[in-house]
Amino acid sequence: MKTPRTIVVGITGGIAAYKAVNIVRAFVLHGDSVHVVATAAALRFVGKPTLEAISRNPVHTDLYEGVAEVRHVAIGQCADLIVVAPATANSIAKLAAGLADDLLGNTILASTAPLVIAPAMHTEMWNNPATVANVAVLRSRGITIVGPGVGRLTGTDTGAGRMEEPEIIVAVALAILDRAPSAGKAAASARQDLAGRHVLISAGGTREPLDPVRYLGNRSSGMQGVALAQAALARGARVTLVAANLEVPVPTNVSCVLVGSAQEMLEAMTTAAAAADVIIMAAAVADYRPKSVQLGKIKKDEVGDTLTLELVKNPDILAGLSASRRPGQLIIGFAAETEADADRLLALGREKMARKGCDFLVVNRVGYVDGETVGFGTERNAVTVLDRGGVIVNEASGSKMSVANCILDLAG
Repeated sequence: MKTPRTIVVGITGGIAAYKAVNIVRAFVLHGDSVHVVATAAALRFVGKPTLEAISRNPVHTDLYEGVAEVRHVAIGQCADLIVVAPATANSIAKLAAGLADDLLGNTILASTAPLVIAPAMHTEMWNNPATVANVAVLRSRGITIVGPGVGRLTGTDTGAGRMEEPEIIVAVALAILDRAPSAGKAAASARQDLAGRHVLISAGGTREPLDPVRYLGNRSSGMQGVALAQAALARGARVTLVAANLEVPVPTNVSCVLVGSAQEMLEAMTTAAAAADVIIMAAAVADYRPKSVQLGKIKKDEVGDTLTLELVKNPDILAGLSASRRPGQLIIGFAAETEADADRLLALGREKMARKGCDFLVVNRVGYVDGETVGFGTERNAVTVLDRGGVIVNEASGSKMSVANCILDLAG
């Protein structure tokens, strides 16, 4: 039977506070003991009865409650993990300065548990130099920052600053706990296993132009590659992301190189690989490109009822990186296949491993299953990891964040 872990959910005063209810619920359903510490401003957005009903524990708000039991430090001392969601610009500034003028600030200062922060604010506040500096200070202390995302904000505003979705925040938090051999200080040190290392990741799907308005592409959204980047950041790595046509936001503090085609990705990856310790080719790269690109739009009334395209093979980026690697460099590739039979899927992965020459190959099925898309463009993934000899060394399924951490365990 699983031993419940103690998770403190801190809620500060932003409109995204209503989303914290789903975060609390997710931890409770996971079997953990959840204690909510809300600021006075937070309770103006979501009520204490709701939080108590969902968490199944009293909600703590007042610094001067429970003085006899020294509650202002006791909550932090017993925590295995603290999650602050939403974290407003004001609360981030207070944390960076080490202020403790409320119960939440005292709880955090009195704890040695891992701390996860999910910022939520308007774009101008997120981009303000003061907030940028405060976030950098928190990251330098090993604090995990999840998000923010890009999307609809309060009112009619849209942009960076939207709190990351609850399932992503919970996935990151649980991954931190699951990696740790025990709670508290052990968890805090375990999550920094990639500190001092440079991780290079490709993500998204390349597009090969046919003419100025059309291209040959694929269904990759880049979600798995972005999850890898976010997870690597959380584990202390310096991350470079070579991104092709992403449908999801790039995490803050990632060095991002935008590319479009396979040739552009080849050039960007080759350049960045020289300084990388770990290379992960998660992008879906087009195998072929048009032999020639039309300067003007291809018009159907001029072409007729059929259009014949001549395609040429693109360079194999993963094989090239493997062949030119420097000593000590770890290279992980991806193999997306539509094969439904598990044994045949594994055989295809082993065949590809023999050609690519990388250290590990992540094999995952993509396409349609019972009318639904799997692998590409979804929140979840299921993978099998092979080593150079074709031996299965790991299997993972679940959210793309949890899969990302399983893959990064190969480098940790």
